[in-house]
Amino acid sequence: MSPSTLRVLPRALRAIAWVFPVVLFACGEPEPLSPQALMDPAICRNCHPQHYREWAGSMHAYAAEDPVFRAMNARGQRETKGALGSFCVQCHAPMAVRTGATTDGLNLGSLPPALLGVTCYFCHQVTEVTGTHNNPLVLANDSTLRGAIDQPLSARTHRSAASPLHDRQQPDSSKLCGSCHDVVTPSPHSVDLERTYKEWQGSVFATGDGRQKLTCGQCHMPGRSEKAAFVENAPMRTVHDHSMPGVDLALSPFPDIAAQRSAIQRDLDSTVAAKLCVTPDGASLKVDVSLDNAGAGHSFPSGAAHDRRAWVELSAYNAGSLVYQSGGVKEGQAVVDLPDPSLWLLRDRVFKAGGGKAHMFWDIARHESELLPASVTGNPADPRYFHAVTRSYLLPTRDVDRIRIRLQLRPIDHDVLKDLVQSGDLDDSIRGLVPTFSLAGAQLEWKKDGPSCVP
Repeated sequence: MSPSTLRVLPRALRAIAWVFPVVLFACGEPEPLSPQALMDPAICRNCHPQHYREWAGSMHAYAAEDPVFRAMNARGQRETKGALGSFCVQCHAPMAVRTGATTDGLNLGSLPPALLGVTCYFCHQVTEVTGTHNNPLVLANDSTLRGAIDQPLSARTHRSAASPLHDRQQPDSSKLCGSCHDVVTPSPHSVDLERTYKEWQGSVFATGDGRQKLTCGQCHMPGRSEKAAFVENAPMRTVHDHSMPGVDLALSPFPDIAAQRSAIQRDLDSTVAAKLCVTPDGASLKVDVSLDNAGAGHSFPSGAAHDRRAWVELSAYNAGSLVYQSGGVKEGQAVVDLPDPSLWLLRDRVFKAGGGKAHMFWDIARHESELLPASVTGNPADPRYFHAVTRSYLLPTRDVDRIRIRLQLRPIDHDVLKDLVQSGDLDDSIRGLVPTFSLAGAQLEWKKDGPSCVP
């Protein structure tokens, strides 16, 4: 089949065309399949259907399909005159880079689906982590797939090996995740822009004792009892979820978006705890809102915090009428466009070398963070144990009988997307698909006839 024919086939058919000679026999080959055949996640589906389904609806699978990623990469290549090179695509489609199928990601639409996204083969081929950021992973490039299971069964499709890098019970497993989820931008700025792994390393989840210690996989890949492979004589094992929810969600048609959104909401609901206290202050009311990042093993928000927006919506009512509001962002409105001097906005503020505001990462020369820090100790006697952040609001009237707060989160906001639309790199319809999450753990209501503080 010619490359020109492959380009016009739908994704599913292109996947079949690329590996058709081996798909039908994947579970019955007398010898392990070749590395090229094993690169296609469709091969994994034959013996690992549930893991495949979870991965196929994950942001790892979506990484190279994401229209925002493609728009940013296209604009970055244009504005840097190609100097950006493989910087973006080395993480969003690492096998495409490592096989030489792309050098800049501008041809992703013509590549086999097996090379797109963060694939099964890429993760399960890792043998060594040589750095802390920008995907410094060493692959074996062979027919052995590494995993968490000790003494794995021999497989006809591929050889198997146990690896601490893939065992979510082992601290080293966080190195594998973190080395891709920490990003330092290219020179000349070299900004430590995404710091999720670095944040985890300083948290109680990395440094604590016993049950306080949690790896990336223990939070984002919960375990269950199941056969690791649906083949003859396979025993029950502890396996782990491959949907790997974070905060990002697919913004174009993709499998299991509803399930992914539900998983994101589930995890967010227990991430931040809140406290709301109301006291008279002369003719006004003083409202103290405290947010405690109790559940995340890193800052909140984290990752691309320069694109993310988390904010407090505070609404005060009297006899059913709204008398004061801060953070009342409308659907489709960028949070930064809200004319609200009291707005509590959590994010990284990023700036160009000349001091102006930046949106695109290659322009960012420095950042100022306003994030909720992660827990660093489980010892109540340690002053660092109390790490909640408090913001005070002064309401202009005491005629208030009810106050409600919500913590809202957008994975990426409309100001960033509008910039990409205006440059001609992104379709404007994408902006309307960005979700806004409300965190259940940070939704509180105070009533005049109740206690001064809730909860």
